[in-house]
Amino acid sequence: MFQKVVPVNRERHAGKKIKEATSFSFASGFHIAYVTMQEFARAASIFSIVFLEDKDKDEFRPVVLLGMNAGENLFVGVDGKWNASYIPAIIRRYPFALAPSGQDGQYTVCIDEASELVGDTEGSALFDDKGEPTQVIENVKRYLGELQQMDTLTRDFCKFLAKHNMFTPLNMRVRDNDKVKSITGCYVINEERLNNLSDERFLEIKNKRYLPSMYAHLISLAQTERLVKMQDEKSAVKSA
Repeated sequence: MFQKVVPVNRERHAGKKIKEATSFSFASGFHIAYVTMQEFARAASIFSIVFLEDKDKDEFRPVVLLGMNAGENLFVGVDGKWNASYIPAIIRRYPFALAPSGQDGQYTVCIDEASELVGDTEGSALFDDKGEPTQVIENVKRYLGELQQMDTLTRDFCKFLAKHNMFTPLNMRVRDNDKVKSITGCYVINEERLNNLSDERFLEIKNKRYLPSMYAHLISLAQTERLVKMQDEKSAVKSA
């Protein structure tokens, strides 16, 4: 999705403008998207939420499944429209991102200069005639700051689940046209372990306010059937 990410600064981007995203073609090649735990409630009615293990960082990260095959996002139509009522925040933030500034706990707002949303003529200016940041930059800073806080809480959530052995590998078999396909390589919360927790541990999870996200995740797994149906419909159109 990101191709040429650089820090936003007034010298380099004084004349740059940002167009409103009317096409999500930039996300058409992504079959997964990272989500924060605060998004689970809304995402669960549309996407399956699973966890991926990053062995290099020794951590788990929640993602939504956007397609059955790598490189294919079933929620982006040929016209670039997003075919669902909810768009993950990581996609909505494009073409902006945060990057560590080198100082502990400090981040820099960056932009993908290769994005079709970035130009010289159309859209809202990043800086005014005096070189001062416009409301666009202020809004982006606020939005990315909120996402960063949500990301921190989500990392803590996943660390807690991993510490208490709440993850189990997902091995789901689904129909893909006339074949049976296995969905593997990801993890889900073990519902049996959740139901058999001690009262003390369950109360701890409740007090941390993790329960709504945990149940939303478990409920979301049924949305795999939606993906199968969407894949069938796309395959039928191709073969017609």
